[in-house]
Amino acid sequence: MKILLVHNYYQQPGGEDIVFAAEASLLRRHGHEVVEYTEDNQRINEAGRVAAAINAVWSRSSRRKLVQILRNTRPDVVHFHNTFPLISPSVYYVCRDAGVPVVQTLHNYRLLCPTATLFRGGEVCEDCLNKIPPWPGVLHACYHRSRAQTAVIATMLTVHRLFKTWQREVDIYITPSEFARRIFVKGGLPQEKIIVKPNFLCDDPGMREKEGKYVLFAGRLSREKGIITLLEAWQNLKEIPLKIAGDGPLMDEVRAFVRKEGFKHVEVLGWRDRKEVLTSIKEARFLVLPSEWYEVFPLIMPEVFACSVPIIASGLGAGAEIIREGQNGLHFLPGNAKDLASKVEWAWTHKKEMEGLGKNARRDYEEKYTAEENYKKLTDIYKLAIERSKKR
Repeated sequence: MKILLVHNYYQQPGGEDIVFAAEASLLRRHGHEVVEYTEDNQRINEAGRVAAAINAVWSRSSRRKLVQILRNTRPDVVHFHNTFPLISPSVYYVCRDAGVPVVQTLHNYRLLCPTATLFRGGEVCEDCLNKIPPWPGVLHACYHRSRAQTAVIATMLTVHRLFKTWQREVDIYITPSEFARRIFVKGGLPQEKIIVKPNFLCDDPGMREKEGKYVLFAGRLSREKGIITLLEAWQNLKEIPLKIAGDGPLMDEVRAFVRKEGFKHVEVLGWRDRKEVLTSIKEARFLVLPSEWYEVFPLIMPEVFACSVPIIASGLGAGAEIIREGQNGLHFLPGNAKDLASKVEWAWTHKKEMEGLGKNARRDYEEKYTAEENYKKLTDIYKLAIERSKKR
């Protein structure tokens, strides 16, 4: 097949960029011709804020570019990852006019929520689900704490909900977890169009060879990731070493908390590249995933599973689905530092049991999250999209 992959890069690199690159590499490795059309949010300053706001709702420039690309390349399918804000949903209509099937990966909750997280004020928020317009988000200035910027996204959502863009112009949606699928169906997307395909690893990092020496947190240092709950739990875990790998808006707060509490067994590593993170995973006894929002599918999970390391996760979002209690990890109550501390203490003192969970995690990786398994699912989705587009 010839596949056109479309993606709008954010100013801060993230998991969506990694998935986009991984799938492009996977398809090329299997002999498919892959064409890429990308935009980068670094261009927002060049275009101006007003133009960027208009583009977020309906981008004429992206439509013109895509028309030309479709004419020149004639792909069998177009697979969109992120269209916000420079590409916009207007490009779906170009594909329809050209008779090319459309696949859209749902990496976050942007089609349901102005912030794309369903998280506000330190807790899960579903106030904007099925609201036209999503006025609660504007009222609370959810996006970048700005009513004006939130209003731009709310306008985009309102226009395309009224146009029924999400229902009519996409042949198949991909979401990485069944949990996220249920949320999108609840938010109004056609359930028959949503297929679950998890994220994956391009290359197997291999199992760890030694017993872990510490507990690891690896991720963005932000409130929704549960980093504050993690630190509060460690107030009751004076003897268990913890390493924190990552950066984010709460970095200063995290460092200040560690200094104030005099944590000599907590090390804040800061940002680490993927190779360094994998090394840290293999040297950890287990990983803690304390997220307090509806995680769609954290990329760290298949990496940890591949290394045969179990996870202690909050019983929320995709973590509650993919981390199976007593089989490949443990659950604790979301936002409950006392319960987290109790689970960490049990896990630290029950090495054999946790090693068994780690072996099960590795088995899950081999069965669900390898590149080959993902390739089959991805190409099956493309074939189904082509079949459905013929019936439109």
